[in-house]
Amino acid sequence: MELKSNHPSPVLTDPIPINKSRLGIHSNLLSYPQSGASLSSGKYMTIPRKKPGKLDDVRSNGWLDAMKSSSPPRKKLIKGFNIEVSADDVDFAYYSWMIKYPSALKSFEKISKNAKNKKIAVFLDYDGTLSPIVDDPDRAFMSDAMRSAVRNVAKYFPTAIISGRSRDKVYELVGLTELYYAGSHGMDIKGPVSHTESDDHPNCIRSTDQEGKEVNLFQPAREFIPLIDEVFKTLVENTKDIKGAKVENHKFCASVHYRNVEEKNWPTIAQCVHDILKDYPRLRLTHGRKVLEIRPVIDWDKGKAVEFLLESLGLSDRDDVLPIYIGDDKTDEDAFKVLREGNRGYGILVSSLPKESNAFYSLRDPSEVKKFLKALVRWKKLEENSRRTTGK
Repeated sequence: MELKSNHPSPVLTDPIPINKSRLGIHSNLLSYPQSGASLSSGKYMTIPRKKPGKLDDVRSNGWLDAMKSSSPPRKKLIKGFNIEVSADDVDFAYYSWMIKYPSALKSFEKISKNAKNKKIAVFLDYDGTLSPIVDDPDRAFMSDAMRSAVRNVAKYFPTAIISGRSRDKVYELVGLTELYYAGSHGMDIKGPVSHTESDDHPNCIRSTDQEGKEVNLFQPAREFIPLIDEVFKTLVENTKDIKGAKVENHKFCASVHYRNVEEKNWPTIAQCVHDILKDYPRLRLTHGRKVLEIRPVIDWDKGKAVEFLLESLGLSDRDDVLPIYIGDDKTDEDAFKVLREGNRGYGILVSSLPKESNAFYSLRDPSEVKKFLKALVRWKKLEENSRRTTGK
């Protein structure tokens, strides 16, 4: 699939040239300028090449600041509103923030009005969106009521889960065959066979799903699997003495959770990850909610995954399509940005705390996500009944 150049994603840089043909990755996924310029957005951290010096590296390159920002203090200044948040006025701050990011529930009439006579496509993150954030990621289960709500949405709209977890793991947690799944932040997509350009992409593999239906597997970082396995094993070994640390292998990326690590030990775990990554210039670090994520240096993210799925579904470059993406994590911002550009659709941020976002709307927590999904289904049923009654 040739990605549209008018929807750029951040350019990732690496000073070490890579043989693209050996990697088997489409040329538009890689960009390695020799200048080694850093990203202006500050979203991704470049890996320093200097010799580490007893926790100096992780402090000087901003890793610790980024780790702390994923666990905001009880008192914080809201960018754009000049409001200081404390335990006593957090509700006031949140409602002030909602001026910029209004509730998708309270704005549902406006959303549904814009969706009239359009085909909606629904994209959902998993952790923090369909399930609560919990101390043990293995116990992040979605409720039966949420599963029912997602199942009903999929009856009326093309629906996909796009998660940082491995595709197999997120399917195991969701357990719905009627959905499309993208794991590893969109680097492992199981989508429909569309007989379009995307089907002929060198990283597409024809396969079958659990019901024997023909599907496409798209894996732009397939050549990185041995490298991720190697780093995963090293991370497990080198963090085993850090109490509370948990390392996961998501096939195309690895994550180091520090949610259960005492804050005084965060510099230790950051330096540990830093010392390992300095020997892997083709891997980079991104920050999630109390998690350090190690990912391949390719220009691919959740936003590109949304574009790929829309094209696979035959829904790209159409004025009669309204994509809706609901997520809570920093990695979801790439998808929000894609939908914001050209007003292509709606990003909905799930957050109980004020924070800057590329989303249009907000929902407070997974319980509000469930209400919104149910509202979508009710609206669609009413629209179909009205169409049958009026014949329009």
